Amino acid sequence: MTIKKTIAALSAASMTLALAACSSDSNDSSTGAAGGGENYVLADGTEPQNPLIPANTNEVGGGRIVDSIYAGLAYYDADGETKLELAESIEPNDDNTMFTIKLKDSTFSDGTPVTSKSFVNAWNYAVANDQLNASFFSGIKGYKEGVESLEGLKVVDDKTFTIELSSPESDFPQQLGYSAFYPLPEVAFDDMDAFGQNPIGNGPYKLAEWNHNQDATIVPNEEYKGDRKPANDGIRFVFYAGQDAAYADLLAGNLDVLETVPDAAFDVYEADLGDRAINQPYAGFQSFTIGENLEHFGGEEGKLRRQAISHAINREEITGTIFKNTRTPATDFTSPVLPGFSPNIEGNDVVKYDPEKAKELWAQADEINEWTSPSFEIAYNSDGGHKSWVDAVSNGIKNTLGIEAVGTPYPDFKSLRDDVTNRTIKSAFRTGWQADYPSLGNFLAPLYATGGSSNDGDYSNPEFDQLLKEASTAGSQDEAAAKYNEAQAVLFKDLPSIPLWYPNATGGYSEAVDNVTFSWKSQPVYYEITKS
Repeated sequence: MTIKKTIAALSAASMTLALAACSSDSNDSSTGAAGGGENYVLADGTEPQNPLIPANTNEVGGGRIVDSIYAGLAYYDADGETKLELAESIEPNDDNTMFTIKLKDSTFSDGTPVTSKSFVNAWNYAVANDQLNASFFSGIKGYKEGVESLEGLKVVDDKTFTIELSSPESDFPQQLGYSAFYPLPEVAFDDMDAFGQNPIGNGPYKLAEWNHNQDATIVPNEEYKGDRKPANDGIRFVFYAGQDAAYADLLAGNLDVLETVPDAAFDVYEADLGDRAINQPYAGFQSFTIGENLEHFGGEEGKLRRQAISHAINREEITGTIFKNTRTPATDFTSPVLPGFSPNIEGNDVVKYDPEKAKELWAQADEINEWTSPSFEIAYNSDGGHKSWVDAVSNGIKNTLGIEAVGTPYPDFKSLRDDVTNRTIKSAFRTGWQADYPSLGNFLAPLYATGGSSNDGDYSNPEFDQLLKEASTAGSQDEAAAKYNEAQAVLFKDLPSIPLWYPNATGGYSEAVDNVTFSWKSQPVYYEITKS
């Protein structure tokens, strides 16, 4: 689920009373800061990792806000259907290598027009400056890391531009609803970091206030003329230190929408909330990643150790005991709600709990290079509440393989992601994915393709990359799915991440709001929410 967008989607765990009290104090002050009597919807959130620039945002905390304050050529409705937003039309040529875009009349929140250059300049900037989502433009002709401008992007006039791809991609229009493809106003290029702190967007909302590590408020953008018109006065995202405190505030009426229920409440939240409880599948995937740069995890030794660790995890027990069956053990690297999903990928028996096989594989790895590390660590962010499952996974590894294994907490999601992004992390770490667009490829290319935007473990396998290419140029969705599933068989040999489970959207809302829907990718459809 980082998410977007490395999610990833936040799961929940218990926090101490002191931490909960600290979070509640922070929330009280942020709520009081609303001023002017605005009737904002109060929703839980997390501090964005970076300034709010679409092509440089690939995690959920920033993604919630970016998707609300910007608009693209297309958007995805609650069911994952692609709808045109700023595009009047997206017309392919005969072989899906050229797309002609015609724009509707629209403006940014400061009244300046959205033009073809607003898109082309933003996309070129993302690639030239190697922003986090730059690889989403890799299919465009002339793409090369750091290139100043993409040969395949041509401005015809203010309302028309063309996109030429280096090879056919029949699902390319479906990708254009993702935030990497949002436009930017000309003023953004004067000072991108400063702009990202106080962005001028073109979406249904605009940013009113961002109090770092506390909250952010978005209000309706009167210049927006699209279909995602807000039905409320605005959304205040409150940044909690832990989900227990957020859940307590929901029950107390101090929070309106909770995206993730803490695991401590799984037994009671449906009784607590009644028909205001949410428990539904969504396009998400949870894992942890073991970078190949870590000692003992490179080459053949690393493959054997990853397989051993995977066999040492009792996914059925953890999803039943800790998550009360609000998670489903994973059988692949994508999500069962996506078209083309298969539970029968070659090699996926490596995710089955098999302690004896785990010991055997670990011993084979020791024959190559004896294990000398003092412990095996899994890093996680405390504000997402992952402690319970990380402890359970670590204990399983410890008891099965006879090595020390522990969880390593970071205080918040941003701190963890900063170390992951900067490649300064020295342990395995929690990862996951929340879909950008409804495709198997979206769960594979960004995370595992060579140079992918969210390839946090720096995995690279030419066979996997070739299969991705064949999938993206397939003549039908069924043919593409078959190639993507072939590619997953390669992943099951290498295990660049350890698949864990598919999460359900488990959230809820207060009696003060109505029309709360959780979308295909687990997030509330914020613009539809009404507040009494």
